[in-house]
Amino acid sequence: MVAHVGLISLSVSLPSMPCLPRIGFTKRRPFPMAALSDDPVQEWILTEGKATQITGIRPVGGGCINLANRYDTDAGSFFVKTNRSIGPPMFEAEAIGLDAMYETRTIRVPKPFKVGPLRNGGSYIIMEYIEFGSSRSNQSVLGRKLAEMHKAGKSDKGFGFPVNNTVGRFNVNMCCLCSTPQINTWCSDWIQFYGEHRLGYQLKLAQDQYGDSTIYQRGQRLIKNMAPLFEDIVIEPCLLHGDLWSGNITSDKNGEPVILDPACYYGHNEAEFGMSWCAGFGGSFYTSYFEVMPKRPGFEKRRDLYLLYHYLNHYNLFGSGYRSSAISIIDDYLRMLNA
Repeated sequence: MVAHVGLISLSVSLPSMPCLPRIGFTKRRPFPMAALSDDPVQEWILTEGKATQITGIRPVGGGCINLANRYDTDAGSFFVKTNRSIGPPMFEAEAIGLDAMYETRTIRVPKPFKVGPLRNGGSYIIMEYIEFGSSRSNQSVLGRKLAEMHKAGKSDKGFGFPVNNTVGRFNVNMCCLCSTPQINTWCSDWIQFYGEHRLGYQLKLAQDQYGDSTIYQRGQRLIKNMAPLFEDIVIEPCLLHGDLWSGNITSDKNGEPVILDPACYYGHNEAEFGMSWCAGFGGSFYTSYFEVMPKRPGFEKRRDLYLLYHYLNHYNLFGSGYRSSAISIIDDYLRMLNA
C-alpha cells in the first residue's frame, strides 16, 4: 500500500484507548507567507513553484481535520494541506519544524515551501511530495539517522524553539485532531525547561481541566526533586522531532526512513524517546542510535521521566484512561528520590 505525506494514521491504538525556515545561529527570518488571491495555492505553484501547468489534483487520505491533496505539475508533484477553520500559525510552526529538520541533511522529511491564508478563511501549507513505500522504515537505519539529526541540530540559545507549537494525536473515536499547546520559551537550563514547560504545564492543565489536585501536587514534588536524575551528565540542546510515534514514522519508496508532523524543539536527546510506548522502537533501533549518540549514565533512570510528559498529555487530551500510568510514574520517582 502506498501512503503519502500528511496522512493521519488511523491504524495505531492502545487497548481500549486511542494511541495515541532554517534553524541556525542567526536571527530567524519569517517563513514565506503568501499574499491573498482567489487561489493562492495554484498561484504559488505556477510562479515560485516553477510549474507552467497543473496536470492533476488528487485527494490524499481521508483526514477529518486537514484536507490533503497532491498537485501534479510539469515541474513535479506538491503536497498541500488546507484547513478552513485554523489560521496560518499552526502550519507556520509545522513548516519551521520541518525546515529545521530538513536543514540537518540527515533523516528525510518533506521540505516545506509555503504557508499562507486562504481567501475565505483558514490556511494552507505547500510542501514536497514524498511517495511512501509499502512498509515501515528499517529500525537500524531509523535509529542511526535520528541520532545523526540530534547530533547535527544544535542551538546556541539553549533549550526551546523560535515558536510555540502543539503536541497531540488523532482521536479515531472522535474523528478529531486533539492537541495541546507546547510552550518553547528559551531557557538555559534543561531541568528548569522540562519542569516548567513540559511537566509543569501538563500538571497545571490537569488541575484546571479535571480538578486533579492529587496528580498536580505529587507532580510538583517530583519537579522540585528531580535534579539528582541528571547528575554526572552534560546536556546539550539537540533538535528533537518532539512527537515521534508510529503514526509519524514511515519510509519512502526506496526504504529510507521519513518522519512527519513534528512538534520540534531543542532539548535533551533522551526526551525524543518519550513516545516509545507508541512507536515500536526495537533493539536494533537503540543499538544503532547509541553508536552515534552514546548512552549517558542514568539513562534507564530517566526513561520514564520522559514518558511521563506524553502520558500526562494523553490524560489531558483523552481522559482518565491514561491517569493511572502517569501517577504511577510520579509515585515511583517520589519513592526513588525519597521526596
